Amino acid sequence: MTDKPNILWICTDQQRFDSLGCYGNRYVKTPNIDRLASNGLLFENAYSQSTVCAPSRGSFLTGRYPRTVRLRKNGQNIPDSEVLVTKLLHDAGYTCGLSGKLHLSACFPRVSHGTERRIDDGYDMFHWSHHPKDDWTTNEYSQWLRAKGKKFTTRPVEGCEYVVYGPDAEDHQAAWCAEKAIDFIEAHEGKRRPWAFSANIFAPHHPFDPPESYLKRYMDLLDELPLPNYYEGEPESKTSGQRRDHQGAYANPKLYPFNKMSDSDHRYLTAAYYAMVELIDDQVGRMLGALERTGQLDNTIVVFMSDHGELLGDHGVYLKGAHFYEPSVHVPLIVSWPAVVKQPSRLSAFVELVDLAPTFLEAAGIERHPGMQGKSLMKLLSGETAEHRSDVYCEAYESSGKYGMEYAMMVRDRTHKLVMYHTRQDGELYDLEADPGESRNLWSSSEHGSVKLRMMELLCHRMAETIDPLPEKLAPW
Repeated sequence: MTDKPNILWICTDQQRFDSLGCYGNRYVKTPNIDRLASNGLLFENAYSQSTVCAPSRGSFLTGRYPRTVRLRKNGQNIPDSEVLVTKLLHDAGYTCGLSGKLHLSACFPRVSHGTERRIDDGYDMFHWSHHPKDDWTTNEYSQWLRAKGKKFTTRPVEGCEYVVYGPDAEDHQAAWCAEKAIDFIEAHEGKRRPWAFSANIFAPHHPFDPPESYLKRYMDLLDELPLPNYYEGEPESKTSGQRRDHQGAYANPKLYPFNKMSDSDHRYLTAAYYAMVELIDDQVGRMLGALERTGQLDNTIVVFMSDHGELLGDHGVYLKGAHFYEPSVHVPLIVSWPAVVKQPSRLSAFVELVDLAPTFLEAAGIERHPGMQGKSLMKLLSGETAEHRSDVYCEAYESSGKYGMEYAMMVRDRTHKLVMYHTRQDGELYDLEADPGESRNLWSSSEHGSVKLRMMELLCHRMAETIDPLPEKLAPW
């Protein structure tokens, strides 16, 4: 067995924090992830640093904030000068692998021909599949399906035009991701060299395409599923971006137009989302089983997380965007490491995904990279402390080219959340104690002026703290 811990890093795409049994969801059955949480630490207040994929991934893979990394939008390329934590692990003797999504560069077939551009990322084994659709010849998931005599297809669901049946469970991209991780884990049985593997599952990201058998589990429960957290007329008291996305996600009236959808549509979408989460849970169980079979579980840090959340109709909007509601920025984060986490528990401490990269380095005994801005979670894992941050910070920049509010930032503490849109016209302020559902926007409330000023001051501090620490200061002058 290696002296340094292995790392199994499971990252889903677009999964909100409240979609797991261990986070209080009473509809979704997630026994494997729940078991992982019961044997480790469940972080009740983990937050992503961006509301969309590429900036969030660039942030947690470098331990730096999106504006520092300069990967601020989907469709941008991460600069060659950025250093991923996987590269640092590789250079320290780790064998690193990946299956599924990377998304640190533009991933659009007309721009990224053949495959996604990569920097020197440290991955020795790279099984890439940005998404399940067969848009690139190098999509290994598509190759895997073809080797089985199959191809990726979806089928309409009778009763809802916004949900489709995806491949059967054994042919789903989530199953392929897990299979590649299992192959990697089994190949390292009995080896002394430490390893790190990123299993980057595309689900439960739209287009809401669970296997038919999983969706059917929810048909008898359909009328019981909760409707989105929304009240009639809400967008009028919120931002211009929310009003646009209420007509259709990403300001596209053909993409999940909330204002045209029925209660049945909303419940079908929730059912499909939950069904995909159950599919993910089964794959997590397979990967944990491989660790147990090969005797590597005790010395492996297992992380389960997501890059950002999903609004799922809350506040009258689907998917994501420049929206900082809890379902969009509050993500699941579970860390299990039996050799170190001796007292499994639930932690209410505020943590950010940017904190993961320095945590992995400290756990592996590797010197912290000078450009990192995150704060290691090791003292939380070891039980030395239960406190970490007093507030959390998140950024969003123009992603689709259709918004006027190009720059937006959020800060929240235990009692309030402030969102600043840098058109200087829109803004949001919520009293999270009185209004945990974030329904009443207090931005223009004169009686909350002092709170607004305090939160704006806090946001200024957090923005200043994201200034790039590089290049290093080498001398007094």
